[in-house]
Amino acid sequence: MSLKAVNNVETNKVELEIEISAEDFEAAVQAAYLKQRKNIALPGFRKGKAPRKLIEREYGEGVFYEDAVNAIAPKAVDDAVKEAKLDLVARPDVEVTAVGKEGVSLKAKCVVKPEVSISDYKGIEVERVIDAVTDEDVDKRAAQLCEKNARMVTVDDRAVQSGDTVTIDFKGFKDDVAFEGGEAEDFDLEIGSGAFIPGFEDQIIGHTTGEDFDINVTFPEEYQVEDLKGAAAVFKIKLKEIKYKEVPELDDDLVKDSTEFDTVDEYKADIRKNMEEAAEKAADNDVESKIFDAVVSKLEGEIPQEMYDNRINEMLQELSGRLAPQGITLQQYFQYTGQSLETVKKMYEEQAKKQVDLRLALEKIAELENIEPSADDIDAEYKRIADTYSMEMDQVKNVLPEDGVKLDVAVSKAVELIKDAAVIK
Repeated sequence: MSLKAVNNVETNKVELEIEISAEDFEAAVQAAYLKQRKNIALPGFRKGKAPRKLIEREYGEGVFYEDAVNAIAPKAVDDAVKEAKLDLVARPDVEVTAVGKEGVSLKAKCVVKPEVSISDYKGIEVERVIDAVTDEDVDKRAAQLCEKNARMVTVDDRAVQSGDTVTIDFKGFKDDVAFEGGEAEDFDLEIGSGAFIPGFEDQIIGHTTGEDFDINVTFPEEYQVEDLKGAAAVFKIKLKEIKYKEVPELDDDLVKDSTEFDTVDEYKADIRKNMEEAAEKAADNDVESKIFDAVVSKLEGEIPQEMYDNRINEMLQELSGRLAPQGITLQQYFQYTGQSLETVKKMYEEQAKKQVDLRLALEKIAELENIEPSADDIDAEYKRIADTYSMEMDQVKNVLPEDGVKLDVAVSKAVELIKDAAVIK
């Protein structure tokens, strides 16, 4: 491989001109021939035994060129990137400009990490606001204990009311024909939950246990089933049971039976303490967020869109990882939520931009402040990662290059530097 030229074509974009020698390309062509010949048959030769020259005479001199280029080009480009000392933020776009017995010529369009600048990152002024915990807040949290200990009670002496849970059989018809997915038995439905299409739950109110009746509804225009969009439908209902939620009062007996406390006052005092601690933590997080926003606002530089796109894709992978233990794929998630890949990407855009810009700002601050993590700092980070993922340190070191971990530690130290220098009001 020979790096012939490094051309700055535009901001953050570099084009490399690369040549692969005739000798190296011939070796790649020979390797491609040896790999493919088992699948090639020529008259007079057993399959896999045809000589290369005869195959090239039959199918053309360049019959193995594509596979040879695909095999040799990636390493040639990687070597050229290293020689040019480029810090890439995306895979290069490679173009073959010439190929033949004389070798291969390539052009690799590279997107590189941007040069950024930042100043006035020390002494950032932010206000720390702690949300007061009111008696009403405590009462609402305490009431959750009552909800947790609520029980469902069957009703026999009245009609359905909003808030009740009913057990029904139902079957849906469009133009007197039952439609797929419109039927269930022993289905529990909370009236007022909005779980069904508009009008369905309201029409159950006023009916009594044992009744058979019809419900007339119109499906929304944006309904997910094409044949039912905007369609009128009739559901035949059998009301089998009515239940309501009986919520106990918050008293000392309930507290004693359900918590480690003996009285309502003790229970509420603990709730207040926990809520005030959470408010303090939320205030600290808010301060940090404000500092980071201020740092990002001071960053100057032209950031490649590819960096934002990479972060969005990473966020999608993280979402996929969170869904996997539940047995849900990204495609299923999109179906369940009524979203698409593009809408989710759009939703992630602002967060991705902030994260990328903040990282670039912190890396630049670490550089300006000459932050140089020690060997002990780096080992401590390796140990933290190993402990987090229940791995051996040697395993982590094999996976994560030291340069990357060293930069992460430097960024963490830059965070502490700007936080320590901030003015908190």
